[in-house]
Amino acid sequence: MNTKKKDIRSLTKEQLRDFFVKNGDKAFRGNQVYEWLWNKSLHTFEDMTNISLETRTMLKENFVINHIEVDSMQRSKDGTIKNGIRLHDGLIVESVLIPTEKRTTACVSSQVGCSLDCRFCATSRLKRMRNLNPDEIYDQVVAIDKQSQLYHNHRLTNIVFMGMGEPLMNYNNVIKSIDKITSSEGLGMSSKRITVSTSGVPKIIKKMADDQVKFNLAVSLHSAIDKVRTSIMPFNETFPLHDLAESLIYWYEKTQRHVTYEYVVWDGINDKKEDIKALINFCKHIPCKVNLIEYNPIDDGEFQQASSRAIDNYISNLEMHDIVVNVRRSRGKDIDAACGQLANKS
Repeated sequence: MNTKKKDIRSLTKEQLRDFFVKNGDKAFRGNQVYEWLWNKSLHTFEDMTNISLETRTMLKENFVINHIEVDSMQRSKDGTIKNGIRLHDGLIVESVLIPTEKRTTACVSSQVGCSLDCRFCATSRLKRMRNLNPDEIYDQVVAIDKQSQLYHNHRLTNIVFMGMGEPLMNYNNVIKSIDKITSSEGLGMSSKRITVSTSGVPKIIKKMADDQVKFNLAVSLHSAIDKVRTSIMPFNETFPLHDLAESLIYWYEKTQRHVTYEYVVWDGINDKKEDIKALINFCKHIPCKVNLIEYNPIDDGEFQQASSRAIDNYISNLEMHDIVVNVRRSRGKDIDAACGQLANKS
């Protein structure tokens, strides 16, 4: 990588237009290049066929396009695809295509490693190397969209920020990537089909509400008892449940949109009556639904999936209190592509 050259995708369309005017060309040339970079997702200047060879040479002399490469691809027996994504500086993240009968979902990463320390998650054992740039997040979506068309004969339908990293610890770049993904000049996807999942950073949840974001919000909750949650998600000591609840109430007041709580039930950890009661009380703060997620072990056996009886107790009690609850079966377990398993084993 040539560090002297700027990544052209870090420029806005206006900055690209200014560049061409300063170099004696027409401003609309910037529009053409911008379309090649984003709407057409080109990775080389050579392929910008409506631009003169001389102009393409000038772009190569001044800029680089730091695009991603799909370094490895594994296909699960259930159709899930896990990609090892090589970034321009050689670092690797993982992204996943999750197919169902009616849709395909891209699960994308927002950081190399993770800022947080959830004890049940393989990604949290990797130190956070850096945040992903907006174009690196965007490129993951483009790559999975191509795979969706190739293997499932239709465009990508949904995006979840549930891969490696805590999205709200890379908030600005995540927002910029979503702006590009939803723009008519980018991929033109609806914000309603995008979900950002967070372990719960109250200050940023309030900022999202103030920013009037249009995507969906999911919170990895896993316990509504501070002591239990801190034991499995130590950062809860810094961002306790009271602060999280306050930020979610603020979110709902500002956006009028419900939240999804992601919740894994583990044997002997959060499978008791008091755990269920605490979750029901937490759900009373704002309109919400609960996704009970199947746990995917990460080798050491410390965390084990709770019994089906414990799961049924959660379901019956939540439904008794008119709380919408779904059970989510994990996909891609045989290739370590399921929730909590992304750890760059390769």
